[in-house]
Amino acid sequence: MKYKRILLKLSGEAMMGEQKGGIDPNVVKSIAAQIKELRDRNVDVGIVIGGGNIIRGGVAASMGMDRVTADHMGMLATVINALALQDAVEHLGVSARVLSGIEMQKVAESFIRRRAMSHLSKGRVVIFGAGTGNPFFSTDTAAALRAIEIDAEVILKATNVDGVYSEDPKKNPEAVRFEQISFQDVLEKNLRVMDGAAIAICRESGIPILVFDMKVPGNLVAAVEGAAAGTLVAN
Repeated sequence: MKYKRILLKLSGEAMMGEQKGGIDPNVVKSIAAQIKELRDRNVDVGIVIGGGNIIRGGVAASMGMDRVTADHMGMLATVINALALQDAVEHLGVSARVLSGIEMQKVAESFIRRRAMSHLSKGRVVIFGAGTGNPFFSTDTAAALRAIEIDAEVILKATNVDGVYSEDPKKNPEAVRFEQISFQDVLEKNLRVMDGAAIAICRESGIPILVFDMKVPGNLVAAVEGAAAGTLVAN
């Protein structure tokens, strides 16, 4: 395998499949099966998951809700998704732990870096919920921070397209796909791979981001092998 320790960034929307919201159990099972295959190959797996299939803090705030309250609701949504993924992974016989950026002792462990590293060293999948635990910061930023904290070699950004394009390929079929692009070009071209804070953190730390299509069966494993079609964002 090209990478031995990864940070997988999953959007909440990835959990809902073709539904308009919520969680599609079959999609979650499919993701869990690919994670199991990585563990079977001794790849350490950390995961940061969003909550957009349930509620987005920014959207709720734009509708008049207090932004801090809205963001806290969004963080709670990510924990719901994390628990669903943990359950699916453990049904396949792989040990997993949910570490939350917000203290909620009854349902998840609180995030402590040493605890996360200990779980990974024991072969457990570590799923990070509640983002950074702070309002105004996205799960993209959480993914960048957690990747650095667990010494991940790469961030795998799961999307529904096969990489980074000059424009939205669904709107413009002439859009150009990049095989590799620099962090600086991502920022200058406003390509929205991840939010600006996350890109800046990855650029400073030197951790690359591989953007790939999660909907293609087996593509997660192929990405870790270095064989999946996608776009590498690096210095």
